[in-house]
Amino acid sequence: MSQPIGREAVKEKRQSYFYPCTSHFYRDAPQIVRGSMQHLYDENGKEYVDFFAGVSVVASGHCNPAITAKTIEQIGKLQHTSTIYLTQPNVDLAERLAGVLPGELRRTFFVNSGSEANEGALLLARMHTGRKGFIALEGGLHGRTNLTMSVTHMQMWRTDRFLDEDVTFIPRPYHPFLSPEEAADASLAELADVLEEKGDTIAAMIVEPIQGNGGMIMPVERYFREVKELLDRYGVLLIADEIQTGFGRTGAMFGMDHFGVVPDIISMAKALGNGVPVAGFATTDAIAASLNRPSASTFGGNPVSAVTALAVLDFIEAEHLPERAAARGAQLKAGLEALQEQYPDMIVDVRGSGLMLGAELAAQTDAAAAELTDDVLEEMKDRGYIIGKNGVGRNVLAFQPPLIITEEDVAGMLDALGAVFSELAEN
Repeated sequence: MSQPIGREAVKEKRQSYFYPCTSHFYRDAPQIVRGSMQHLYDENGKEYVDFFAGVSVVASGHCNPAITAKTIEQIGKLQHTSTIYLTQPNVDLAERLAGVLPGELRRTFFVNSGSEANEGALLLARMHTGRKGFIALEGGLHGRTNLTMSVTHMQMWRTDRFLDEDVTFIPRPYHPFLSPEEAADASLAELADVLEEKGDTIAAMIVEPIQGNGGMIMPVERYFREVKELLDRYGVLLIADEIQTGFGRTGAMFGMDHFGVVPDIISMAKALGNGVPVAGFATTDAIAASLNRPSASTFGGNPVSAVTALAVLDFIEAEHLPERAAARGAQLKAGLEALQEQYPDMIVDVRGSGLMLGAELAAQTDAAAAELTDDVLEEMKDRGYIIGKNGVGRNVLAFQPPLIITEEDVAGMLDALGAVFSELAEN
């Protein structure tokens, strides 16, 4: 393997050959050259404990030997054929998913990314209902394709000026000046009004069980049950975007499990491949029957991705990752809440479930809060911890580590975070 060229050389090449829209975390960004389970290493050999997992992707750990061995073996046997030929890995994966997915969701269309999965789910809803419109929540993020960008509300991700206009946004079940119950009621009331006005033109409502990029927003437990009841009255489908929440991250196999709701369509990606591109959208026999015109995905469900995903599911089951996420998430949330009590002027909210948690920061202005968030990320990186950020104002610390993170890792990170806030409070 060639020697790393170093962080400055990487930045120069990015500036020369990437599009200007591509940015990176950190003022002094390390060059990441290696990963092993919950650890990352830079070009100088410095070790970091990863509490972001590549934006919730590497849930089973970086370069997990139990998974990568199966990936490498498959690369040596058969790498690609497409679905126009018969191969076993993708049908085995579809069968395995049917045993994991909630309710009667049992048919899966494989693609490569979360954006593709959501795009396919939206298309399926239109095909099944014969309607064009969609409902989405404010603060949501669903992808980079034209249609998924259209149902994305966060303005920083709505790049295209010519998006689909047949999308109605309603308030998300969160408001800083309302209780969670009041915010849920306000959102449900708006949904009822929209459905009464034009429910017969709406194909589906797309939601994230927990809004990740929107700031780790999780509604009260009854919210999605009442959403589903309202949608069913008008024949509107519910699409659960489980790109970030799926496969154990929240302390349950899927985020919607916390609400006792089975969606009509579910999209999945990220953790399913543990770093290998694999994604899909799944539904019932009846709804799947509507997607009956010729279609394919050249790389979707290729043998390498499918075998990798099967190994991921094996590892999730063998290591009880949803249960581990619940336990370590409870430890992490308690620690964050203790820091909130200690620094209430800087940490104004802690929220989320399992190992999908956020700590919202505040300062005198919104810009200052975003800068404070960057300061914390920088200081934590220097102390050997990689954490993320999200939120509409980019002022929410995001904690989404590999689900194999240990009790000691969490305790060490909390100690480092406490030291950072102590220093910030003194300055």
